[in-house]
Amino acid sequence: MGSWQLLVVDDDPDIRRIAALSLGRVGGFQVALAASGEEALAEVARSKPDLVLLDVSMPGTDGPATLAAIRGLPEGDTLPVVFFTATSSPAEVDRLCALGAIGVIPKPFEVSELPKRIRAIVAEVGLNWSDDRGH
Repeated sequence: MGSWQLLVVDDDPDIRRIAALSLGRVGGFQVALAASGEEALAEVARSKPDLVLLDVSMPGTDGPATLAAIRGLPEGDTLPVVFFTATSSPAEVDRLCALGAIGVIPKPFEVSELPKRIRAIVAEVGLNWSDDRGH
C-alpha cells in the first residue's frame, strides 16, 4: 500500500508533521498536507488523494464543513475520509460517520499506530487497496 496518497488536514503544524512522519516513514504512504479546509479542497483537486485524514475542529471551515465541500468536488464525491479528533465519544463517532466518514481516529495518536489504524479502517469498510495503483 506504499503507493497510496493520503492527504492530512489539520490546523496544528505539529499534528501535520507527526502525522506525515507516521504515515510516510512508518506507514510507507505518500503524504500531502493541508492546514485548512480551503487548502484541503485545493489539494484534493490537485493531487487526487486516495484518502483524506481530516481534523474535526479547525478555525474557519471545520472538518464536517470541509467534508461537505469535498463531496461537492468531482474528485471528492466518493473519496474516503477519516476524521481525527480529540473528542471521540461513541455519539461523536456515530455523528461523524453519519456525515460520510469511513472512520474516526482519536487524538492523540501513537506514531507507530496511525498507519495501522488507517489500514484497519480501510479493511473494515472493504476498500480494495492493492499495491498496483501506479501513482
